[in-house]
Amino acid sequence: MIHPLDLRFLGHDHTIASFLISTAEGPILIESGPHSTLPALEQALAQHHVQLADIQHVLLTHIHLDHAGAAWALAQHGATVWVHPVGLPHLADPSRLMQSAQRIYGDDMDRLWGEMRAIPEAQLHAVADNALLRFGEVELRAHYTPGHASHHIAWQYDDVVLTGDVAGVRIANGPVVPPCPPPDIDIEHWRDSIRCLRELAPRQLYLTHFGRIDDPLAHLDELETRLIDWAAWMRIPWEAGRTAAEVVPEFQAYVRQQLRDQGVTDEEVLAQYEAANPSWMSVEGLFRYWRKYQPKTEVN
Repeated sequence: MIHPLDLRFLGHDHTIASFLISTAEGPILIESGPHSTLPALEQALAQHHVQLADIQHVLLTHIHLDHAGAAWALAQHGATVWVHPVGLPHLADPSRLMQSAQRIYGDDMDRLWGEMRAIPEAQLHAVADNALLRFGEVELRAHYTPGHASHHIAWQYDDVVLTGDVAGVRIANGPVVPPCPPPDIDIEHWRDSIRCLRELAPRQLYLTHFGRIDDPLAHLDELETRLIDWAAWMRIPWEAGRTAAEVVPEFQAYVRQQLRDQGVTDEEVLAQYEAANPSWMSVEGLFRYWRKYQPKTEVN
């Protein structure tokens, strides 16, 4: 059984999740969340009579700080961390990862993400595409699903898939939106990954942002449509030579109106969407995408 744990990022409910699965070999965790939410993770685990030291294995979808930032703390308690091979070196030595984040978030790093320390390589395991991991009676299969990040894994558990960011962000049963931060956004790879998820024919999806989706195919169709829409919207100001900073307020308004048109009027839910998927980051990520791929790409 999958237990979603609400990490209450920035004081918001239903913004970042971790997922607890009980096994005969002890509890395992999908996603650690950021280090800044470690106290909330401890509290959520305690509701299931689990302590940090009880977690034997942490399976990450990718190494972005909102998904993997607290993995080192769990490793300090003895957990083994499973990750895409491209992400593994950055957990063994997170200096470049943190320097990159520092350039983006500046003085807000501690409030948003907290610390990130090195994990001993003996506690890190690279996962191959389609690898099957067994923990007692529980089996989880890794599916490489790039597009949001080149080092992204979706984890299949029976007929359920825990999707990290590749299946988007959906709060309080609102519309699904694609998180498009720099540096790895690749629309073609992302659409391939959406097709991969469709072919798995899952009964349910579990999103890190946030929770269970009971209509997977309709959800993935909506995600792909909005991903194409956002990329096409961003191409116009990019080709016009405008800067990302100029475009951010316009895109924030565009996204906010899309959410409102889909029935999201509660200010707290709008704030949850923005906390889980800041609009300005999608401007940066999609500008970078067009700069890299525009000569050979048509989105339609």
